[in-house]
Amino acid sequence: MTEIVDELKWRGLFAQSTDEDALRKALADGPVTFYCGFDPTAASLHVGHLVQVLTVRRLQQAGHRPLALVGGATGQIGDPRPTAERTLNDPETVANWVTRLRSQIEPFLSFEGANAAVMVNNLDWTAGMSAIEFLRDIGKHFRVNKMLTKDSVARRLESQEGISYTEFSYQLLQGMDFLELYRRYGCTLQQGGSDQWGNLTAGIDLIHRLESAAEVHALATPLMVKADGTKFGKSESGAVWLDPEMTTPYAFYQFWLNVDDRDISPYMRILSFRSRAELEELEKLTEERPQARTAQRALAEELTTLVHGAEQCAAVIAASKALFGQGELGDLDEATLSAALSEVPHAKVPELGPLVDLLVEAGLAPSKSGARRTVKEGGAYVNNVKVVDGEAAPAREELLHGRWLVLRRGKKNLAAIEVTAG
Repeated sequence: MTEIVDELKWRGLFAQSTDEDALRKALADGPVTFYCGFDPTAASLHVGHLVQVLTVRRLQQAGHRPLALVGGATGQIGDPRPTAERTLNDPETVANWVTRLRSQIEPFLSFEGANAAVMVNNLDWTAGMSAIEFLRDIGKHFRVNKMLTKDSVARRLESQEGISYTEFSYQLLQGMDFLELYRRYGCTLQQGGSDQWGNLTAGIDLIHRLESAAEVHALATPLMVKADGTKFGKSESGAVWLDPEMTTPYAFYQFWLNVDDRDISPYMRILSFRSRAELEELEKLTEERPQARTAQRALAEELTTLVHGAEQCAAVIAASKALFGQGELGDLDEATLSAALSEVPHAKVPELGPLVDLLVEAGLAPSKSGARRTVKEGGAYVNNVKVVDGEAAPAREELLHGRWLVLRRGKKNLAAIEVTAG
C-alpha cells in the first residue's frame, strides 16, 4: 500500500494534499476508507469524470475502501459554473440521473471482499433536515471570513455576476457530506479535482471542529486540459459522454484515437491501467513513429473496453477497419454502421442517382467534372469496391442494411449516402 502515492505522482494524478507525509502514513497503515463525490447534473457522466472514477478504482486496487457518492441532494443545486449561476433541476429529474450515474460508476468498482465499495447518496442525510437544523448544526461551525478566501468564491465575488447564497453555501453541504461519511463509515479521506480544493478542505475543517481527535485528509487530482489549452473531454460537438445513447461507442473510440500527440502521454498515464514499462514503451513509439498512432489506438481500445465492454470495442474496431477497406462492411450490424457513418460527412437522398452526382452530394468532389476525374484516376469506391463508370447509378441491392452507401475518394476521404425513400 505504501507505493500508491508515488504511483499517483508518476501518473500525474497528485496535485496536492492536506499533509502528504500524514497521508502516506495513513495509506501505509491502511486500509483507508475514502470517498469521491459525483453530482448528477446531467443524464450521464462524461470523459472528464473518468479521471476521478479511475482514481477511485486505483485506490481500491491498492487495498483501500471506496465510498462513491452520487449527490441526490447537491445535484438538485446544479452544476457549478465559474462565471454564472447554477441551473437548478427538479427532484424527479435528479433522482433519475442518480440512478443512471450509479449504473455507470458501479462497473468500475468491486463490491466484494474486505474493501468492498459502497454507493452512497447525500439525500439520505439531508432530506429530513430543516433549514434551522442545518444552520444550527452545520452553519455555526463555518466562518464567513474564511469562506470568502476560497478561490471559487473569490473569483465569483470579483465577477460582474457576483455570487448567490446557494453558490456560497455549497461548501457547507460538501463539508457536511464528509462529516456524515466519517461518522457512518469511518471515512478519513476525500478525493476530488483540484478545482474542488476549497470544498474538500471545508469538510476537513468541519470534522476537526466537531470530532477533534479525527485525522482526516484530502487528495486533489489535477484538472486535465489539452495541449492547446481547451477543456479536456470536449469535442467539436460538445461533451463526450459515457452513455452509449448520448455518445456512441464508435464516437467514443474515435475521440481517443484522435488525441493530439502532445496529449497522449499524460492521458495514458492518468487513464490507462497498463504498467509503467508498457506506457513508457508506448511513449517511445509515439516519439519514433507518431503517424502510426500506436498509443492512441492502445488507449482507445482500453478505455472503450472499460466503458462499453469488449464486445462493443471489437465492433467499433471492426467498423473502423471496414470503412477504410480493411474489413467487410456487410459484416457490420446496423447500429454500429449507423454510428460510424454519423461521424463522417453524409448526405440524404430520396433515391440513387449516378455516382458522380452522389460524390458531389456527399462533398467528396467539388463538381461533376471533379467527380469524373476522381473516377477516371481510379480513386472512387462504393462500399470499398472501385468504380470505373461514374455515370452509372449504384443498385439498390448495394445499400447496406437497405439504407447506406459508403463512398470513398482515395485512401482516407470518406462520406456516406443515406437513401431515405423506402
